[in-house]
Amino acid sequence: MIAIVDYGMGNLRSVEKAFEKLGVPICVTSTPEEVAGANAVVVPGVGAFGDAMHELEKRNLTAVVTDQAARGIPLLGICLGLQVFFEESEESPGIRGLGLLSGKVKRFPKMGLKVPHMGWNSLTIREGSRLFDGIPDGSFFYFVHSYYVEAQASECIAAWCEYGIRFTAAVEKDNIFGVQFHPEKSQKVGLQVLANFARIAGIKVERPAI
Repeated sequence: MIAIVDYGMGNLRSVEKAFEKLGVPICVTSTPEEVAGANAVVVPGVGAFGDAMHELEKRNLTAVVTDQAARGIPLLGICLGLQVFFEESEESPGIRGLGLLSGKVKRFPKMGLKVPHMGWNSLTIREGSRLFDGIPDGSFFYFVHSYYVEAQASECIAAWCEYGIRFTAAVEKDNIFGVQFHPEKSQKVGLQVLANFARIAGIKVERPAI
């Protein structure tokens, strides 16, 4: 079973429906005990970095998420969920992230770009990425974000995207995975990312995405 962490931020129903479409067993929960018992954990999220960390801590979810990461349980962060996997964000100075990955979250520079970055954009996918298995390089995914992650180690970057600058669109390091785009809004290729994550976690996908 995959636990989708409910910490009061984000459209959980759309992520839940995407996994249901694949026939993957999921549980939307804000209970630390259920997160601790899951085979894999998804941390979605829309909103501000500092608010997200506050809500996770308020529900006693920070410790269980980091414990699951340390145990080798597969974790997937989506949008803001990816950002809180890092150490800090320009959006919320002084607030520490989960620190599962080294690096920081930065705002898009003011260079004539419309911020937030919203809509479909193509990815450059790192060869051999498990998260993007079966997905062609150059595939389009749906984004809505004003901040992006700057990973300290380039080898953890699974995909890049261009929006005025080249930024990290996805990461994977051991059992830690994250995407800046919204797979649940990215049609078949987005479903394939979720299906790949489920398979990485050893969970059967009843209905193929592609």
